[in-house]
Amino acid sequence: MKASATYIIGGIFIAYLLFVAVVMFIYEPLPEDRAWEDRQAYNSQKMTEISFGQSLETIKKLFGSADFVEAKTAIDGQYQILFYRTHHLKSDGITTRDECTPLLFKNNILIAWGLETYQQYLDSEILIESTQAALAH
Repeated sequence: MKASATYIIGGIFIAYLLFVAVVMFIYEPLPEDRAWEDRQAYNSQKMTEISFGQSLETIKKLFGSADFVEAKTAIDGQYQILFYRTHHLKSDGITTRDECTPLLFKNNILIAWGLETYQQYLDSEILIESTQAALAH
């Protein structure tokens, strides 16, 4: 009787160890579930894997939720810019845009990223007609 209880307890313990090992080696937390330091390192590493023409959906799957988002309709299409934290500047507990790398999408396709990207976004001419029409309603 004591021997069978020992085997049962040993079996449960081994099963528990296997479960923990599987979780540790297979489970990958979502980028937004990581601590800021880990997410920043993850984002910096993943920036090397992106390329022109990737869809907005693909980038969101790779990076998770953006730290900041802006969007507008311009004369030549719809623009969306996502900011992902990639570098630390100041230990104030707040993520700011200057600690992020911007990724610019035109019609949901990645067209630019990096330092000058936000200025490209700002320089795209807003479609005034649709803005005025929206305000009229």
